[in-house]
Amino acid sequence: MSFNFRQTRPLRMSFGCRRAWRKIQTPAIEAMDFFLQALAFFYGICVGSFLNVCIYRLPEHLSIVKPRSRCPQCGTPIAFYDNIPVISFLLLAGRCRHCRARISWRYPLIETATGLCALLLVRRFGFSLPALIYFALIAALITVTFIDIDHRIIPDVITLPGIVLGFGAAFGLPTVSALDSLLGIAAGGGSLLAVAWIYQLVTHKNGMGGGDIKLLAMIGAFTGVAGVIFTLFVASLVGSLAGFVLVAAQKKRSLKLAVAFGPFLSLAAAIYVFAGPQLIAWYFGMLS
Repeated sequence: MSFNFRQTRPLRMSFGCRRAWRKIQTPAIEAMDFFLQALAFFYGICVGSFLNVCIYRLPEHLSIVKPRSRCPQCGTPIAFYDNIPVISFLLLAGRCRHCRARISWRYPLIETATGLCALLLVRRFGFSLPALIYFALIAALITVTFIDIDHRIIPDVITLPGIVLGFGAAFGLPTVSALDSLLGIAAGGGSLLAVAWIYQLVTHKNGMGGGDIKLLAMIGAFTGVAGVIFTLFVASLVGSLAGFVLVAAQKKRSLKLAVAFGPFLSLAAAIYVFAGPQLIAWYFGMLS
């Protein structure tokens, strides 16, 4: 007996079967989605723990690999079960197990912030190469922010490799081309270099460090020209407001107040990664 494939019909589910299948499928998909997002958050807080090491050791020109983390007060190496991001801090009530010295809240805050950034990137881009690329940028920005706050420096060991990495990443980003990345590097570094040169020409003083220039060049490598323009605008706006508040809060008010610009550049760049194109569209929509 012959079998004619053309006369066969594909198996089709009845309406009731399809509806029952959806009821089974939807909770499974939601559970898997929740698991993957939780995994992204956990990965983020683990990276945040490593960023704490970088923030502490890079300005001191220490190795970020060894020795093991230790209590800054008593010098006792921290056991692995006391070094679980966020959880160990809560279990130990924010104190060293050995000398009972207080541990700064900044450590779990950085870990949590990094975890939330990883979670938001996965929600925005899914488990994809762009999410991983932008997470590398966010991790660098978090590290730069706290080093600049503590020491008023932005290490070249972060920004210079970051520029190269950002240009290479342009080949894996759908919204930034290699040309746009190169233009972003030139626009980012060139714009702040011009500002610094003009300020020095007028005041005969250095008003901006080279670290900020290289930082914005790195941001431009990842985000292109549009990202540089957005970052400069938002960072200048937020930085001006913060500077005004700090001047107003001084007992002896003086306009000669040095404020680290790196954290504002980093914050503005992070905002662009998460919602920059939408904010730009909203802004021009209001003007039209």
